[in-house]
Amino acid sequence: MKCYIGLGSNLGDRKKNIQLAASRLANLVASSLPSFQNALRASPLFESKALVPQGAPSEWSLPFLNAVLEIDWSGTPRDLLRALQTIEQQIGRTPGPRWSPRIIDLDLLVFGNAQFSEPDLQIPHPEMSHRRFVLDPLKHLAPTLTPPGWKQTVLARSRELKDSHPLWMGILNLTPDSFSDGGELLNESLLEKKISFWLENDVSILDLGAESTRPGATAITQTEEERRLSPALKILKHKLALGSVANIENPFRPWISVDTRSPITGAKALEFGVDIINDVSGLADSAWFPLLKASTCQYVLMHSLSVPANPNQVLREDQDPVDQVKSWAQLKLQELTTHGISLDRIIFDPGVGFGKTPAQSLMLLQRMNEFLDLPVRLMIGASRKSFMSLWSQGRPQERDSFSLGVSLQLAQRGCDILRVHEAIQHKQAFRAFKEVQS
Repeated sequence: MKCYIGLGSNLGDRKKNIQLAASRLANLVASSLPSFQNALRASPLFESKALVPQGAPSEWSLPFLNAVLEIDWSGTPRDLLRALQTIEQQIGRTPGPRWSPRIIDLDLLVFGNAQFSEPDLQIPHPEMSHRRFVLDPLKHLAPTLTPPGWKQTVLARSRELKDSHPLWMGILNLTPDSFSDGGELLNESLLEKKISFWLENDVSILDLGAESTRPGATAITQTEEERRLSPALKILKHKLALGSVANIENPFRPWISVDTRSPITGAKALEFGVDIINDVSGLADSAWFPLLKASTCQYVLMHSLSVPANPNQVLREDQDPVDQVKSWAQLKLQELTTHGISLDRIIFDPGVGFGKTPAQSLMLLQRMNEFLDLPVRLMIGASRKSFMSLWSQGRPQERDSFSLGVSLQLAQRGCDILRVHEAIQHKQAFRAFKEVQS
């Protein structure tokens, strides 16, 4: 039975506590199934403010780390509840007042199609529909899930709540000629240092790109693209054990994405164990369909009219750019589902700067909310993009403060994933933004 478990910790080493709970649950699942492959999936980690009643002691207001696990469970709901309670006790949770800090909290959220209502066990969890710290991680595992008794998907419900928390996708340009930072990571020791720094600071997604898509860039060969990707993939495989069927010891490792328009490169990256294919061409090559059908990876569908970007090939200026991009997305999503590819795996990127004038790109961002009724997660990559020339004449490397302002606005309005160059800076700024928000 497919089940979803919520995890939270706000005492001690929060990440270690959550990883230990997940590891013990994974071992239980593995011991009860003949094949453990795909029997456990983990969401990214999210940080949230503690829910405390008015007048609670100030020391209760410790931020939580939260996540969700998807597991296949062969026993009953009560068997699973007892297993979760045992794991909590093993990790050190002791009885305490409601809402007080806890070393680990494990909640049974969904148990297949079961509906269960008893004083000590209610399924689906009665509070999950209005808890952002549950829906934010859950929508990255099962966005199209409609829990029993609900009338909408997890993703649709998450759109209705305020204060969403995005995932930050950090850009690792492995090119000598990218528009803002080409050549910075060609030295392998510097590349490893940056990767390590991002891993230590819990950047949620690392996006590797080996071909520049800036205007005027020269296309590269398949061999050259693979050569440029190879050092980063080898570093990540060593550090994160990419490719393991079930990474029980580190289920919450960052997701690894490869930015490519080539299905051949995508296939090679999947052999390394990457999690996301970021297709800047928007399904321009029909070979993507069988590759995606044969895999379980996530897929970023990005709107573009040309790759590399051609400033002379843009959306029609006598038509609404949002309508043009949204209609394109709806058509492509239908193609993907026709080929048997689940929308749970799809992320849509409207492609800021690709086939758009600066004014059109800005309009896409200003009206971002109009993409939120698509049945897939939304990702936007606006960092350092040339549309900022509308108000800044600086070089791309000088646009980070502008990029940060754009990101905070998009995050506040519900964008699920933000692709940025300075991922840690954006993550820290967003945390401070939320801390002072009333």
